[in-house]
Amino acid sequence: MLIPTIVMGALALALLCVGYFRGQGEHVAGAKTGLQLTAQVLPLLLFAFLAAGLVQTLLPKELISTWIGPGSGLRGILLGTAAGVFTPGGPFVSMPIAAGLLRTGAGVGTIVAFLTAWSLWAVARLPLELGILGWKFAAIRLACTLFFPPIAGLLATAVFGRVDLR
Repeated sequence: MLIPTIVMGALALALLCVGYFRGQGEHVAGAKTGLQLTAQVLPLLLFAFLAAGLVQTLLPKELISTWIGPGSGLRGILLGTAAGVFTPGGPFVSMPIAAGLLRTGAGVGTIVAFLTAWSLWAVARLPLELGILGWKFAAIRLACTLFFPPIAGLLATAVFGRVDLR
């Protein structure tokens, strides 16, 4: 986490300097917008990280191992896929949950299927897609991506199933 933090800090500082040297007060407006976004997203982040921590401590490792662990096979991948489909929110929600499950003993295939399903099939985004792009396009997109999350999970298990990511 140190390297991404340093990179983002350097990027923010560079952009702040660009805004300052333009001399039109853009750095102040940008900083205000960034702080407003922080105020909006921070509660979601806090709850997502709280949920991820609670998943790690409250769910018995034996239960995780049986249902979604490395040895759970297709059942774990399908459960990860289903969980990804119904996980609301953006990466601020799904990434901490995925990290918590991974640290608790979930299989790499399950987590790959979870994140792939979350990014391709998210039910929470479906009403917006239907409203903007129409039901025909949404149906075509969903039909074309139907098998990707389980296939990605199976592929991850086959290629990286023995890698310990904890």
